[in-house]
Amino acid sequence: FERKILFKKNAPELLEKKLKGKNWEVLPIMLSGNTDCYQPIEKKLEITREMLEVLYKYRHPVGIITKNSLILRDLDILTEMTKLNLLHVSISITSLNEKTRRILEPRTATIKKRLETVKVLSENHIPVNVMMAPIIPAINSHEIFDLVRKVSEMGALSVAYTMLRLNGAIGAIFTDWVKKTFPERASKILHQIQDSHGGKLNNSRFGKRMTGEGKIAEQVAMQFKIAKKKYLSDKCMPPYNFSLYKQHKNSQLRLF
Repeated sequence: FERKILFKKNAPELLEKKLKGKNWEVLPIMLSGNTDCYQPIEKKLEITREMLEVLYKYRHPVGIITKNSLILRDLDILTEMTKLNLLHVSISITSLNEKTRRILEPRTATIKKRLETVKVLSENHIPVNVMMAPIIPAINSHEIFDLVRKVSEMGALSVAYTMLRLNGAIGAIFTDWVKKTFPERASKILHQIQDSHGGKLNNSRFGKRMTGEGKIAEQVAMQFKIAKKKYLSDKCMPPYNFSLYKQHKNSQLRLF
């Protein structure tokens, strides 16, 4: 996706060192909250693959969030982790419209590939959540019902969302981008984003920054609530199994 990235080749070794530490407390590890662990370069480097092998070795729960179908390369280990309730997968799908996808997420997997990824993972009993993130008023906010219905048909067990927030210098960058990309709708888009964050483009308030506040944010939240009730009422993500890591760690400690 990104043309220039930094990677940490020894990440698997650092992870194992942490998991072996006597003070480590088991909680789900997320791959990756701030980037995508299946960037195209992962096909060559296999850093994510090696980290999953470490997590499986220690029976440690993990959540994966990605927008790339490359995750299917690791279907073998993902399936084994699922059997032990160690895995949740979130696939990011911001739109069902391919034109919108190309504008918002250039160089990423197509919508068709992402939906196929949800389907393949689900067919292998891997629990899948779909992240509609970010929701941008007047760009993709009208797609909530259609998207929830479609991913439910593909086998997703849950959906979640975040509202677009533009912290720091990102606000000015986005404003310039939206005026160039959607000149006829730019004013409407920017005003609705502001209406979703207390009159500002950004919102750092804890508890509000992800879901927003105000009329627009309330409408989005209500649409998700109704869509989930209609299409996902009988589905949910399974709980993580924390006991296996504790058992593994205790058995290792007894060796010394």
